[in-house]
Amino acid sequence: MGKYILEMRNITKTFPGVKALDNVSFRVIPHHIHALVGENGAGKSTLMNILSAVYPHGTYEGDIVVDGEVCVFKSIKDSEAKGIAIIHQELALIPSLSIAENVFLGNEQTDKGLIINWDKTRTKTIEMLKKVGLDERTDTKIKDIGLGKQQLVEIVKALAKDVRLLILDEPTAALNDKDSDHLLDLLVDLKAHGITSIIISHKLNEITKVADEITILRDGATIETLVKGVDDISEERIIKSMVGREIVDRFPKRPNFVGDVVFEVKNWNAFDPLDDEKQMLKDINMNVRKGEVVGIAGLMGAGRTELAMSLFGKAYGTKITGKMYKNGEELDLKDVSDAIAKGIAYATEDRKTAGLILIDDIKRNITLSSLQSLRKKNMVIDDNLEIKVGEEYRKKLNIKSSSILQKTGDLSGGNQQKVVFSKCIFADPDILFLDEPTRGIDVGAKYEIYTIINELVEKGKSVVMISSELPELLGMCDRVYVMNRGMIVGELMASEATPEKIMQFIMQSNKEVVK
Repeated sequence: MGKYILEMRNITKTFPGVKALDNVSFRVIPHHIHALVGENGAGKSTLMNILSAVYPHGTYEGDIVVDGEVCVFKSIKDSEAKGIAIIHQELALIPSLSIAENVFLGNEQTDKGLIINWDKTRTKTIEMLKKVGLDERTDTKIKDIGLGKQQLVEIVKALAKDVRLLILDEPTAALNDKDSDHLLDLLVDLKAHGITSIIISHKLNEITKVADEITILRDGATIETLVKGVDDISEERIIKSMVGREIVDRFPKRPNFVGDVVFEVKNWNAFDPLDDEKQMLKDINMNVRKGEVVGIAGLMGAGRTELAMSLFGKAYGTKITGKMYKNGEELDLKDVSDAIAKGIAYATEDRKTAGLILIDDIKRNITLSSLQSLRKKNMVIDDNLEIKVGEEYRKKLNIKSSSILQKTGDLSGGNQQKVVFSKCIFADPDILFLDEPTRGIDVGAKYEIYTIINELVEKGKSVVMISSELPELLGMCDRVYVMNRGMIVGELMASEATPEKIMQFIMQSNKEVVK
């Protein structure tokens, strides 16, 4: 093996109207963890899709060199033959199949290439699961295990193909802190066993913890590569290189606009729609004031998303009871349309599945929530007005695209999130629920979204923010509710809120349940 397991030389990739990569080069040392960082739209995922042959040879300019040899990857199988495997942000597992079936999907263990040997499949799966510390039955269905474990199954799937170079695109974006730490420890362990990793992540604290080298991309070009132990790899240093400027404060300052209570929930209960005996929300009491950002903290599975969706026109749950008030008037929301009409909006955490129509353009996604405001007297949509609205929000939220007619699915994650925001803001809600609004988004785009939130509350709107990132809640919210096991177990003002106090509320409520 040469000095470098991988070299990507002078890679240029163009999409219609956009140069995604411009003469990008970087090198990966064997048995190292190499990080790729950059703002949304910088070209990180595009570069890795070229390496894994999602974009095959001939669709880009430049060379891929593996072990000193120039390679021509015409399909994913070609890259896999060289020991390269990619794990995308959206996991490629089939929920209804077992762990063993998913691990060897497309790589079936057969007798003489004809019949699947299930004993061999199960035995090998058990061996692989042990390597990543996953203690699950091989016949367990993917849908019955959590996201953290699903991520490990994806890694096992790659290991089963004798991977030498593992690419992970935002591997911890949807994981809680415990699962994230476990995954990062696993990458370090794999490194010790001779496996090289390339990790794409916006979580700079994780990058600085495990990466040996960090390559920074900006606007489709290579800016620099930082080496651990040689260069300064502090978060501030990386951010400056990523965005081309220093971001002194991660959270924009906001004057106090808090007024009277505008939204109140009393004794709110909801049950699982798939199991009406399982109570998901228990006696929720909360309120939101005018011009206030209220945070909801809690571990994965605490019921935060279920709460927001059940309040948003009963989009989640069954046997829902309790009362909801807006400006002192009781609301009886029958469905999502009713909620939007009454000035309540919800930005989902799952932008790709539930938040956007990816095959449709930016303009149509933005206006989708409030088409009635674009109608002419004859009830036909005013196309010119729709274009005007699309352009207005594209400029207002700095959505990076070739035009408002670009497919939303072709945008980076951060710009897709801005389209979701645009859709919600265009509906002109008084109360806006934001569910993980910055998941998978870079520091620069986060700051832009925080600024938008501040502008909304400055205008007298109220925001309820659900986030798994405690620094985000503490930096943006006026108050924080703490949820655990479907209940609100604590409430803190911004001035007194700390990660330790939030965890104390959660741990204390767990003890009370055990009693």
